[in-house]
Formats: sequence, structure tokens, C-alpha cells
Amino acid sequence: MIDAKRLQILTEAARFDVSCSSSGSARKNAGGMGNGYAAGLCHSFTPDGRCVSLLKILMSNDCVFACKYCMNRCDLDVPRASATPEEIAELTTDFYKRNYIEGLFLSSAIVKSPNYTMELLLRTVKLLRQTYRFFGYIHVKGIPYADDGLVEEAARYADRMSFNIELPSEKSLKLLAPQKSKEGLLVPMRTLEKKREIFREERPKELFLPAGQTTQLIVGATPETDGAIVRLSERLYRGAKLKRVYYSSYLPMVHDSLLPDRPAGQLREHRLYQADWLLRFYGFTADEIAPEGENLPLDIDPKCAWALRNLQYFPVEVNRAPLELLLRVPGVGGRSADKILKAQRYTRLTFDDLKKMRVVLKRARHFLTADGKYYGAKDLQTVRGLLAVAEQSGTCEQLSLFDHATAYSALTGEF
Repeated sequence: MIDAKRLQILTEAARFDVSCSSSGSARKNAGGMGNGYAAGLCHSFTPDGRCVSLLKILMSNDCVFACKYCMNRCDLDVPRASATPEEIAELTTDFYKRNYIEGLFLSSAIVKSPNYTMELLLRTVKLLRQTYRFFGYIHVKGIPYADDGLVEEAARYADRMSFNIELPSEKSLKLLAPQKSKEGLLVPMRTLEKKREIFREERPKELFLPAGQTTQLIVGATPETDGAIVRLSERLYRGAKLKRVYYSSYLPMVHDSLLPDRPAGQLREHRLYQADWLLRFYGFTADEIAPEGENLPLDIDPKCAWALRNLQYFPVEVNRAPLELLLRVPGVGGRSADKILKAQRYTRLTFDDLKKMRVVLKRARHFLTADGKYYGAKDLQTVRGLLAVAEQSGTCEQLSLFDHATAYSALTGEF
């Protein structure tokens, strides 16, 4: 059994991996323990947004790579620890039986070599599935440059895999992570997605990464703008068919002359997540969300910023607007847009009706009319100022995962 000191080191070292989303896996219980089915595992969150229902742990933090931003890089004098596949498997099932967790997030530093590390991860998930009969959710971190055969076999047992790109450009990778390359991270993603499509067509009854793939980008460690980051995310969603791109604001945990001394700030990370929702659920493109070479504004959200740059589309008459235009109105989310469309068939909507539909009128009133009436400000500067004040006051804050009344809206990304 893994001892408390090693457990602390390995779980503490894993905290920088962001992985808080519902599993989306179709893996059912097959006569053992655990269940990674569609309801998902990540339904318990801490106030800072991290999921607590997964055991998040590294196989080892004893890395042979020297990525400048990483707490586990080989040239740092930090406590090192490793666990065996048997110890991880025993710990996972023991924690599951005690109702501490419902799944496993397993990652690792590069121990000895990529292939050696990937073999350890593969052995662990095979032990859990075959020996311990654990059918709960398992997310395995893919190891860059590991043999394709090892990665593919791990994908047969895992529900989700992720290869973290971390830095948005090849130039930044060469500067801060010289042992990695952008292509070396993108190729296994594309290969796994092709294999996944083959399995869906030729072997529909066999599971192969049922919850898909994710990746993570560090924001603010290098000079890339939000525009570059959003464009990279768009390519990953369209090309590699990723389920999620996670954004992690840079924290100066390691001192290096090539790294900034100040954190990137969580507000910038927050704006990128809002932009991500627009990409995935609202029909926006990266060019619309973040102009080339620019950062997202911090005082207002990306949807409001787009609307202010495109006032030629506004105000929208709510009683005639189609869905695709309603979704572009700040303050109108997916659920309220559906309600508006249904109501258009039999009544003339007023601002009182929109308030009952939970449309955020502090934003929306500047961009729509209801039965010909307009209650917004008349000039651009005033509108922007009012939107910024509303954002600071919290009246138009991003929907919380912790407010039961808005849980559905948070899942669908309404804002």
C-alpha cells in the first residue's frame, strides 16, 4: 500500500492538471465495481471549480524532461516519489469502496523514457479493468513520443485521454520545453481520433475512448495573445475533435529568467473559458471572438465585446429574430433563446416577459427591442460603460456551478 508521504507528494504534484468536466463515458458496470456511464463523474465541485470526485494522482514526479515552467522538471531540488501500478490500482479501489472517489485521473512525469512511462500507465489501467474489475471513469494522460501501440492499447481501457499542449506555439515550446514539439503532441491526438472513428464504424460494440480527448493550455507564461490561443482551440475542436480545451493561468511557481515574475491572473483565464463556450455552443468563430494579435477585453465578456464591434446587427426585435441571431445577443443564453422561439408562435413578447424568461436585461436591453420598444443606451461609450459596471457589480457575472437554480445554465454555458 502506498504510504501517506508519497501519496501527498504525488497528489500535490498532480494539482496543475485541469480535468473538471463530466465524463461523457458510455462505460457501464459489467459485474465489477464502479460505473463511468453518461451521467458522468465530475458532479462534485469545490468553490474554485475543481472536481473532487476523481482521485487525481501522478504515477511519478521524477521527470527526465526539463520544461522551464514545471515543478517536476529534472533540475529542481524537490521531493520525489513514485508508485507502482499495483499501488495505484489498490489505492483507487480502496478509495472507491470508502466512497471517497468515483473515478481516477492518472498522469505521470516522464520516468526514464516515454515508452517506459506509458507502459506503467497501461499496466495500471489494465490491472484496474481486468484484475480489480473496476468499471468507473478513468482519465489517462498520454505521454508524448510514446509508441503508438502503447497509446492505442491504453485507449481501449481508458474513458478519456489527454495530451497537454501547454504552450500555444512551437516557438514557445522550443524556448521553455525544448524536449517537446507541437507536432509531437498533435500527431497522437489525430491518430487516436482516427482510430476512434474506425472503432465507431467497424466495431460499434467495443469501447475506444468513449469520453474522447482533452488538452490543456497554459495562459500567460509566454507572449501569445488570446487571439492566438482561441484560434488554436478552434483548430483542435475542428481538426482533432477534442471534447475540451482547458486553460490554466500561469502561476510563477518556478523561478527562471525566461518566465514572467507575475501571474497571468484568473480573470484572463475566465475570459478564455467564456470565449470557449462561444466557440462550442453559440456558433461563433475565433476570428469573431478575438481579433488577430489582440487579447480579450477584461472589463466585459467576449460576447458583449463582439456585439459592440458589430452594432450593425442591433437592436434585434425579439419577436422576429431567429435562433442564430438571438444567441448572439448578450444576456440571452441557450435556454432563454429556446423559450423566446416557442413564445414567438403565439404572443408578442415584452421586456417583462423576457425578465421572467431569465434574460439578463442589464446586458440584453442595449441590443434588442421588444414589441418595438428599446430601453438601452444610445451611444457606444455609454453602453460599454454600463456593461463594465454591471460586470463589476456582479449583476451579470458568469453563471456559477454552485447555484442550484442556475446549474443547467452553467452546464450549457449561458451568459
